[in-house]
Amino acid sequence: MYTAKDYTKLIGMEGFSDTLLNNHFTLYQGYVTNTNKLLDTFAQLKDEKTATPEFAELHRRLGWEFNGMRLHEYYFENLGGKGQINKDGAFAKKLAQDFGSYETWEKDFRAIGAMRGIGWAALYQDTAGGKLINFWINEHDQ
Repeated sequence: MYTAKDYTKLIGMEGFSDTLLNNHFTLYQGYVTNTNKLLDTFAQLKDEKTATPEFAELHRRLGWEFNGMRLHEYYFENLGGKGQINKDGAFAKKLAQDFGSYETWEKDFRAIGAMRGIGWAALYQDTAGGKLINFWINEHDQ
């Protein structure tokens, strides 16, 4: 079972309203609760139910709830710092290699984050090619 983490230390953070943060805390709690409920349901399903539409739909829903839980944890855990990236570090060098410069990466990432709609801006590493790529994630179960 999963336990929701406490991110209330972020309340009062510069650049984010308390209302926005509290709304996200509520969403996050719902994802944790529903992930646990679905895992309980799977534990109670009989083996003969695995080839049913009910089983398939529960698995689709689990992807939605679990990914919503994890993405919110990544989101919250990356908020609140005031430090700057070490532009001589390996990460900044990789961003510069793949985007031309750190500033170009940041501009692109911020533009994706400001896109209209519900979703996520995420930096991916293509494990096959090794390249870093910014993506918009509309439905977080995909």
